[in-house]
Amino acid sequence: MLVIRPLQQSDLEDLYTMAQRAGKGLTSLPADRDMLQRKINQAQETFNQRCAPEAGLYLFALEDTDTGKAVGISGIQARVGLDEVFYNYRLSVTVNASKELGVHVRTPTLHLSNDMTDTSEICSLLLSSDYHGGGNGLLLSRCRFMFLDEFRKHFSEKVFAEMRGVSDEQGMSPLWDALGSKFFDMEFIEADMLSGLGNKSFIAELMPKYPIYLPMLPDSARAVIGRVHGNTAPALTMLKAEGFNFNGMVDIFDGGPVVEAFVHTIRTVRDSFNRYASVTRKAIDLDVPADKRVMISNRSFRNFRVTTVPASCVGIDTVSLPPEVAEALQIESGDPVRLAPLKERSQAPAKAAN
Repeated sequence: MLVIRPLQQSDLEDLYTMAQRAGKGLTSLPADRDMLQRKINQAQETFNQRCAPEAGLYLFALEDTDTGKAVGISGIQARVGLDEVFYNYRLSVTVNASKELGVHVRTPTLHLSNDMTDTSEICSLLLSSDYHGGGNGLLLSRCRFMFLDEFRKHFSEKVFAEMRGVSDEQGMSPLWDALGSKFFDMEFIEADMLSGLGNKSFIAELMPKYPIYLPMLPDSARAVIGRVHGNTAPALTMLKAEGFNFNGMVDIFDGGPVVEAFVHTIRTVRDSFNRYASVTRKAIDLDVPADKRVMISNRSFRNFRVTTVPASCVGIDTVSLPPEVAEALQIESGDPVRLAPLKERSQAPAKAAN
């Protein structure tokens, strides 16, 4: 069985292995044990409510209960830009016109921006290649929206995701080669790593504050602005299905797009509903296709857990659960649970009043 739970100290080696296999360019999860350990520590401080809500980092592991190993990770940063300035480029247009000469020129430009400051970010999505398919990626991504919905007071009304931009197998970025490398005496991989480690002050010190006129960049750089890395395309597709849209911002290093949505408009949030658990000894076949399953969470803050069950288990007031599912969610009969479709709403049972 696959279960979402808070990241634990014992997940370090599994997380490090996944980060190594992910390759270069995944800024939020570098293959650096010390950095990953700090993230685990911060996540545990957050779930144990030993830090300010706005400083929280909520990291969830996807555990295979048969092996006890973490095979995926996803997260939410409660707020960005509060202790370190958060930068993006905003795509814009500069218009120059002359009636006398009959000239009207529109020039696409990049403006350095801090517009996402104090906004919640969904981040750190990574699934082991051995577990691709079967709705596992959907569960890993969409569990975050169930948490956002359950504990809205800890997050902003708007959430965003900064998608990984285009880079080659050596981790080289066309946009960095054409732009960033002209102002930073370092390789893209090093700059991206420093940013991921939280050392972002160098950006403000070295990045040009004036608009960047895109026609001055080579075709190779302009072509990747707003595009995602091939490995990130499935994650972008999932977010679009949830209602996220490109907001005109891109990453300052690799040009990856920023997508955003308001919490109340996210599909999983709109389609979620409440029931009471009913633990039953009646045999339930849990091995059903993803389009016939629903996500179910235990509604706990400190020990938030999510898995999936067949949609046929859902009744008017209750949801029938076999003992092993109840144990995985750490709930008993009568406990309130939250459910949401794993896929489209039309495949979920009709809602009752919450």
